[in-house]
Amino acid sequence: MQPLTARRYANPPGGLAGKHAARRDPAPSKWAYRKQRWLLTPYVRAFLRTGLPTLVLVGAASIWIGHEPNRLALLAHLTELRAEFEARPEFRVSLARIEGASPELAEAVRARLGLDLPMSSFDIDLDAARARIETLDAVKQADLRVRSGGVLQVMITERVPVVVWRTDGGLTLVDEDGNRVAGLLSRSDRPDLPLIAGEGADLAAAEALDLMAAAGPLSPRIRGLVRMGERRWDLILDRDQRVMLPEKNPVQALERLLALDHVEDIMNRDILTVDLRSDHRPTLRLSPNALAEARRAIGIETVENEL
Repeated sequence: MQPLTARRYANPPGGLAGKHAARRDPAPSKWAYRKQRWLLTPYVRAFLRTGLPTLVLVGAASIWIGHEPNRLALLAHLTELRAEFEARPEFRVSLARIEGASPELAEAVRARLGLDLPMSSFDIDLDAARARIETLDAVKQADLRVRSGGVLQVMITERVPVVVWRTDGGLTLVDEDGNRVAGLLSRSDRPDLPLIAGEGADLAAAEALDLMAAAGPLSPRIRGLVRMGERRWDLILDRDQRVMLPEKNPVQALERLLALDHVEDIMNRDILTVDLRSDHRPTLRLSPNALAEARRAIGIETVENEL
């Protein structure tokens, strides 16, 4: 066993053991620690992983596009790719199919369509084509769709004429909304439709149809309706009889006349005009022969001869 004094001085302070005892601390400094913690935060890691490469790529692309020859070459290449894509056979329209229209209207629609088929569907302006078709009087609505197989489907909603409107310019077919459908050469071409006349009669076509429906037993005798002052109707019958209807509630006034005619049979008498514009009672105007007979019946003619 060595003495205590010998063990104490076996390794002097300046020896090899002293150097190992003075070894540097491996822990990072305060700023190095903060740097490592900052680099390990999620936002910084995400920026270094994706944001920084993206900024580099965007910057390089901006510099490349900023050179005008490069930009023009890129635009030309994109235009060529688009043209090749639009010219593919699956996008080519070679046939227009018109549905819901009469043969005459279908030909007019085809002419108004104005498309030089075959052509790419990307070159067809459907809104403009629909607007051109709907300018036709007989077309109420048009719906255009490009179907598979290179077919342009044109669905037509055709206006339905309900009356014949007589004006100074001739005869016109009109639908229930007062829209012009087509011209008419002769009244005999559409004897199934009622005849109306007068300024503004087309805009009141729906009311004219209501009057025709309410005419009942007078319907076979009706020759037409005349719009008076753009506010009321006159019903024209055969034997030159005229029924003057009021501006308000003309259907109810006509129904009162029919009830009176059922009791008194006045419409089969020698009467020229029945004025229903008053709500209190109708006013009748007799023909000259009927008026003379009525005067003779009450002795007015005899008194005039004696005087």
